[in-house]
Amino acid sequence: MPGAQIGTDCNVCDQVFIENDVKIGDRVTIKSGVHLWDGILLGDDVFIGPNVAFTNDLFPRSKQHPSVYSRTTIQHGASIGANATLLSGITIGQHAMIGAGTVVTRNVPPNAVVVGNPGRVVGFVNGKKDQRLKPLNALTESVVPLVDKVKIIPLQNFHEDRGALSFGEAENHLPFIPQRYFVISQVPGHEVRGQHAHRKQHQFLTCVSGSCHVVVDDGIERAEVFLSSPQVGLHIPPLIWGLQYKYSSDAVLLVFASGNYDQADYINDYEEFLSRTV
Repeated sequence: MPGAQIGTDCNVCDQVFIENDVKIGDRVTIKSGVHLWDGILLGDDVFIGPNVAFTNDLFPRSKQHPSVYSRTTIQHGASIGANATLLSGITIGQHAMIGAGTVVTRNVPPNAVVVGNPGRVVGFVNGKKDQRLKPLNALTESVVPLVDKVKIIPLQNFHEDRGALSFGEAENHLPFIPQRYFVISQVPGHEVRGQHAHRKQHQFLTCVSGSCHVVVDDGIERAEVFLSSPQVGLHIPPLIWGLQYKYSSDAVLLVFASGNYDQADYINDYEEFLSRTV
C-alpha cells in the first residue's frame, strides 16, 4: 500500500500483502503468502518464511479498529520459519531463529532459538559461525572457548558418609572480594533470566542445587555453560552479556557480586551493550 517503506535489495515473493504502516529494512526476504499489517517493522537482513502469520491487534473485533495498532519488531538478522504465528506487540531480538510452526507469544532474546506452541527458548546461536551453541559442562571443562574473559573456577569439595561439603574462599578461589550475594530459585523451566551486562561489577555463579544453563556473550562470540554442582562456579567479568535458562525444577543459583546493588551499573539493552564492546 502507498505508505509502506521498503529498503533496497529486498526479495518480496508471490502473494505477499504489505499494508501502510510497515517499514522493511535492506536485504530482507519475504517468502510467499505473508501478510504484513500496520505496525510491523522488519530490520535489515530479516528472513520471513512462507505463510508466516503476523497480527496487530490483541482483541480484534469485526469493523472495530484501534486508534493505534500494536508495534511488532523483528530486529536485524532474525529468521522466522514457515507457518510461524506471531502475536502483536512483541520484539524478536536480532539474529534470533524462530522454528517452523512456532507460536510466539512473548519477546524473544537476541540470538535465541525458539520452537513450539507456545514458543520456548531451546538454545542460542553463536555469532560468526551462526551455529547453535553446544553447552559446556562446567564439571568437566576447564575453559570457556571464544569468550576468554569468562572463567570456570573449581571450588573445594569434600565427600564423606555424613554428606558433602563445598566451600570457597574469596582471596583464594574467587577473583574478587564479594560485597553482596543473591539466590535465584523456583524459576519455571521456560523462563529466561538475566539478559544484561554490568559496566563495572563482577559476578560469580554457582548452582548449589539442581542445574541451569548460562549463556555468556562478549559482543562478538558467545558460549553456553551447564552448571549443575556447587563444586564449580562461573566468573562473569564486566561488559559480558549474560543470561540463564533451562532451570531445573529444583535449581538454586547462588550469585556473588563485587559491589552493592546499583541500577546504573546494569546494561539492559543489547544494542547498547554491543555499542560498548564492538
